[in-house]
Amino acid sequence: MRSEVLAAALAAFVAVCKAVPTPSTYAVHEKRSSIPREWNRGSRVEGEAILPIRIGLTQSNLENAEAHLMDVSHPQSPNFGKHWTQEDVHDLFAPSQDSVDAVRAWLAASGISENVVTHSDNKGWLAFDIPAWQAEEIFQTEYHEHVHSTSGNVRVGCDEYSLPEHVREHIDFISPGVKMSATLRKTEIKRDIPASRHHRPGPMKKVPDHFHHWTPPSGAGKLPADLQDCGRNITPVCLKALYQIPNAHIKDNVNQLGLYESGDKYSQADLNSFFAEYAPNVPQGTHPLLDSIDGGEAPVAPGSEDNTGESDIDMDIGFSLIYPQTITLYQVDDEIEANTDGGFNTFLDALDGSYCTYTADGITGDTPGFDSEYPDPAPGGYKGKLQCGTYKPTRVISVSYGVSEADAPPNYTRRQCNEFLKLGLQGHTIVYASGDYGVASFPGDDSDNGCLGDDSTVYNPSFPTCPYVTNVGATRLYDDQTVLDKESALQADLGPGAELFASAGGFANYFPVPSYQKSAVAEYFKNHNPGLPSYVANADATNVGANGGVYNRAGRGFPDVSANGAQFRAFNNQTDFHFYGTSLAAPIWGSIMTLINEERTVIGKGPVGFINPTLYDNTWVFNDIVNGSNPGCGSKGFSAVPGWDPVTGLGTPKYPALLGLFLSLP
Repeated sequence: MRSEVLAAALAAFVAVCKAVPTPSTYAVHEKRSSIPREWNRGSRVEGEAILPIRIGLTQSNLENAEAHLMDVSHPQSPNFGKHWTQEDVHDLFAPSQDSVDAVRAWLAASGISENVVTHSDNKGWLAFDIPAWQAEEIFQTEYHEHVHSTSGNVRVGCDEYSLPEHVREHIDFISPGVKMSATLRKTEIKRDIPASRHHRPGPMKKVPDHFHHWTPPSGAGKLPADLQDCGRNITPVCLKALYQIPNAHIKDNVNQLGLYESGDKYSQADLNSFFAEYAPNVPQGTHPLLDSIDGGEAPVAPGSEDNTGESDIDMDIGFSLIYPQTITLYQVDDEIEANTDGGFNTFLDALDGSYCTYTADGITGDTPGFDSEYPDPAPGGYKGKLQCGTYKPTRVISVSYGVSEADAPPNYTRRQCNEFLKLGLQGHTIVYASGDYGVASFPGDDSDNGCLGDDSTVYNPSFPTCPYVTNVGATRLYDDQTVLDKESALQADLGPGAELFASAGGFANYFPVPSYQKSAVAEYFKNHNPGLPSYVANADATNVGANGGVYNRAGRGFPDVSANGAQFRAFNNQTDFHFYGTSLAAPIWGSIMTLINEERTVIGKGPVGFINPTLYDNTWVFNDIVNGSNPGCGSKGFSAVPGWDPVTGLGTPKYPALLGLFLSLP
């Protein structure tokens, strides 16, 4: 059989993963236009090699999904706050029996024995293991290994595959397929060299060297001593003053703040040092409740290479703003898989068993070769089964990690986005950091400068650009400002690789403008047209950069909101640093929404759930940010302007106004 495959390959005159000629009943289902530069196509997969195939079935009622979410999330809806149960959500979106039967019949006709095909518990997936030669025949493609130029990691995939016309409508996507491995990266946090709180730090390359003879800003003398230097040193006291956040006082059993971490682990010693220096209201030894997902472990010693600061600062901010409330830490993936999977699927698996492809007969992964696989066969990897529906999601979850939207194809990304929609339907608030390289993704992602297009000048949105999460950008005070002054969009020169370290924002290529945002985006283009060449992305985003455009004028705009993300003082490896990035802004918003949910609980009301429709309908609860920009990709990017903008969103929070608004709702 192997020789037949090789002969077919020669006859097709191809030496790379490209679909062979297809019968007239077949049509291309997914196609990738190019391979990310850091991946090199390797050998064709051995014909007898076993591929774990997963077929994602098209879910039902997705065309009405956003309407259902708006029904429970819009402040003017009579059903605001009447969130669904998990069972309600599963039942509504399960694939139809017609889809299941049609695909099973096609597989049987293609020689796939029915007794080797497993149907996942939520009925959303069909799974089976077959030799590569057979997969190539039924999907009319060729599978190749792809090797990462730096890490040497190997992934399996193809450039395109085809399906019979009569089953295409029933199938969302197939894996392994066109999905290449995405590099999941922490949303960048940047820190300077050690500094004392009250004196100029020693020589550094990331902060301007002008602190020797510091003159307090105008008006600083009228402020309490712990608020006089917030322009240079942001602390929890400064954050509370900026946004009028009161001291927390509530601890209950339903409003723990959830924090996602992967590839980075906190140090208890670092937390203790932060509490002692900057948050004395938090007792020494205070730590999160660990929900370990697929081998995730924490804490570690301060000097561990796994302690880079991301987890430390997320918990510093969370505990300092919500204590005595507790924090649930979702530590995701073992040390082998952490930071290398396709996004957030193992996390979502653990929160919602219906999202997971694992079943009792030993299927262990949702997208092998792309997502993390458990049991992990690598030495030292987590040997347990993939966790599915293991943990109940907290009402608010903050995530300071992200990927380039272009790292995964549209179908994969939209399927993940639909899961965020389902969590919103159930009353969960998901906040994500927007990213830190302006209109680009991080350098080295998709291109050297993190941009798209042949000349690397097309803006590269950072996922999640999903419209069903709250995307958070970053702002800053400058050295000569106080908490009484207006903030600007975060932008700083932090040295090589981060000379244009700026809050990410722009417009998605994979998602159109959602209904709740249409008015704000229309006003932005009407009153503040950025004057940049644009295009309108098609359904599969295959025309990105068309006609010389650098952004998708019809895309979902991000961020939605912002908060301070510069010069935050915190300890890492027992050393006091300044930190920068939207990684700081996301947990600020997560903490604020936790405090608001607590107050609603006290008066007998439920969680706020998906907050975007309420926020866009009540812009008076924000401090509008009108200064700064987010350059990248060889351009000026976008500018902060009055109203919503693709740099700072709607602005920064006015906590008393936000609290009053959400307490007034059902």
